[in-house]
Amino acid sequence: MDDTTLKSLTRSLKRHAHAIGLPEGAAETFIEKSLADVTKKLQNKTIITEEDLTRAIVKELKKYNPDFAYVYQNRDKII
Repeated sequence: MDDTTLKSLTRSLKRHAHAIGLPEGAAETFIEKSLADVTKKLQNKTIITEEDLTRAIVKELKKYNPDFAYVYQNRDKII
């Protein structure tokens, strides 16, 4: 993933973390570790769909905070 994509994902994830009341420091740690792992796992793929990316991020976030993972996974469905 390029830097622009990572920055955009980080901003989006921070907004969702804030929405569920995660402390900023914890959210940043979860996001940093999750995106690092996702980047490693997807680096060999030629094409990455948005669905692939979301699935990989959710899988990593579940390790740290299942609620955060759920909110991010359902971000387009929450009203």
